[in-house]
Amino acid sequence: MASGLAIAYPALGKLGHVVGLRPTAVAEEEMEELRRRNEELEREVRERRAREEEMRMELERTRARLRAVEEAEERLCVQLGEIEAEAVAEARDYHRRIKALSDELEEARRILGLSSSLSPSTSHRRLLVDGSS
Repeated sequence: MASGLAIAYPALGKLGHVVGLRPTAVAEEEMEELRRRNEELEREVRERRAREEEMRMELERTRARLRAVEEAEERLCVQLGEIEAEAVAEARDYHRRIKALSDELEEARRILGLSSSLSPSTSHRRLLVDGSS
């Protein structure tokens, strides 16, 4: 709890008496007004402290959520890096496989080209089989 706040009032002297007026009625009225004002200020202080504590707690919750999000982001970055490395490795494997198949195809074409140039052409075979010309 906040301790009482005293508010100075210039019309009151050190002892709380109004200078030059009836001391009791005026002083009591002013003292009562000061007490009410003091209670009001104390209530405002309590409310503001409660709001401040609430805001502090909300800030802490937000910080905790931020830490969780940052950790999740870090995990996702690691996973993304692993997936990218996997994709690069697969792309290299596919490229090697395509190169090997291209080399095989080229070799097959070369072999087919050699065999057709070594054997008689189709038209020569017909001539030999038919015996005509």
